[in-house]
Amino acid sequence: MSLIARGIAWFGLYLAAAIVPLVFAAIGVADADRGFLTEFSVALGFVGMSMLGLQFALVARFRAVAAPFGEDALVQFHRQVSYVALAFILAHPVLLQIAGTDIVGLLNLAQAPPRARFAVASTVLLLILIATSVWRKRLRIRYEIWQICHGLLSVLVVACALAHMFLVDHYLDAVWKKWLWALMTLALVLLLVWVRVVEPILRLRRPWRIERVTAERGNAHTLGLVPVGHDGFRFQPGQFGWLVVNRAPFSITAHPFSFSSSAEEHRRVEMTIKALGDFTSTVGDIPAGTRAYISGPHGVFTPDRNEGPGFVLIAGGIGITPMASILRTMADREDRRPVLLFHAVRSLPEATLDDEIRDLEQRLDLTVVRIPERPPAGWSGEHGYLDRAVLARHLPAGHPRRQYFACGPGPMVTAVEDALADLGVPAERLHTERFDFV
Repeated sequence: MSLIARGIAWFGLYLAAAIVPLVFAAIGVADADRGFLTEFSVALGFVGMSMLGLQFALVARFRAVAAPFGEDALVQFHRQVSYVALAFILAHPVLLQIAGTDIVGLLNLAQAPPRARFAVASTVLLLILIATSVWRKRLRIRYEIWQICHGLLSVLVVACALAHMFLVDHYLDAVWKKWLWALMTLALVLLLVWVRVVEPILRLRRPWRIERVTAERGNAHTLGLVPVGHDGFRFQPGQFGWLVVNRAPFSITAHPFSFSSSAEEHRRVEMTIKALGDFTSTVGDIPAGTRAYISGPHGVFTPDRNEGPGFVLIAGGIGITPMASILRTMADREDRRPVLLFHAVRSLPEATLDDEIRDLEQRLDLTVVRIPERPPAGWSGEHGYLDRAVLARHLPAGHPRRQYFACGPGPMVTAVEDALADLGVPAERLHTERFDFV
């Protein structure tokens, strides 16, 4: 089955999982006195609740699910669909109030029945969950703290919503309906057990050791990791892994980084990490010999799954790391297909891995367009921002037939998508990865 067909199938399954519980809930319920608005509000509540449960599956890092879309795309969908779920859930009490139910009176938690208390608790926790996610950086919440709170709040939101549904009992009046939701809840629990217990146990048996830490341009460091007591794993150039350093693999906090080494180097992997946050700022201080764990490989951002007569690689800042892996792998495979690399950086001295890229220019049919935002004196090349005009000046004849890979900050990648579409690049030949998906 092609990736497109698999993607359609997974999306259809998602829609079915979100709607089917509503269908089952409506079976056997006949109450003409409740009115359309009341029934519609309940329908929105059921669908919103199903979508909240499915949020856990979207970020469970199942490779088969992520394959047609890319894990960063799934996380983006996870973010956007949370707003839809929130809208459905908030619409539920609003429509009930319009329909004549005194929802405002139920906000008096001292006198409200337990079902109302659980509903209020679930909604308030959901609002806190989304607010702390959207404004995490503005609120200066450390990524590690946010990740722990995010997980706990997610579980509490769903648990309180389930308690509300069971206590209302109108649509779960039959035993089989209660069993249906109990089984769905069990599936959610098993999913959490798999992600937080089973997979970490498997990783516990496959540790890695940080062999060396190398300083790079642009306030970045490369971690060289070797497997301990096992053969490591094979990855495809452009993929990434979730890294845990000097902690047990059961740690909630893990960080996604692209592999920057050649996929042909099987006994060692490298990750090049720029100091951008709490953990990344400490990478340069990690001593050699430190134990680490890697969940991976993940991602579909790789030429190995998107063959073409040539490639155009577009990197913004530290987005050069998967491109370095692609280029190093091509050099090791003696791949002579033409490659055009655009690398947008703040300044040339900050161009991470640029020395390696210059060496690869001699080994590959590689053309590099460096685009410093602040060019040095006497610089005659491109400068400023990577935009449509820059791309148009350098794309070769027949460029729509090439495969395109763009990686970097979200706004840059979005601008590149728009520019390439305007330049006639087919959407199926453009593959993107955003570095702000966590």
